Amino acid sequence: MLRSAILLLALASAPYAAEKCPLPSEKPMLEVQLYFGRDIQGRGTVSDADWADFAATVVTPAFPGGFSVTDAKGQWRDGGRIVREPSEIVTIVAPQSSALASKIGRIAHAFRARFHQQSVGIVTRPVCAAF
Repeated sequence: MLRSAILLLALASAPYAAEKCPLPSEKPMLEVQLYFGRDIQGRGTVSDADWADFAATVVTPAFPGGFSVTDAKGQWRDGGRIVREPSEIVTIVAPQSSALASKIGRIAHAFRARFHQQSVGIVTRPVCAAF
């Protein structure tokens, strides 16, 4: 929980890497990637229907302007063994703000609570973007 609070604080206050974007139509924004593992310890896997419902009821209301979802194969080390699991990567590009940090935190919390997960990976990077 403390790591999530520190991450969200960094997300809300991190400066843009690029003060000036190379193309006139672009603006400085933040790209956020959320990594969702779909294995539920002792309970199987988050089904495609459950994932679609989560995306529709949690992610879409937070980012109605859009986001991208990529199917992935996650891998991590649990003690001495390698664990592999189906995963989803949600990519969001939006202006940096404390509201963005709050939305990302709520999405991660909702996934952990709904699917009994230990964590949701969150990666942020400053970008220039135009839509």
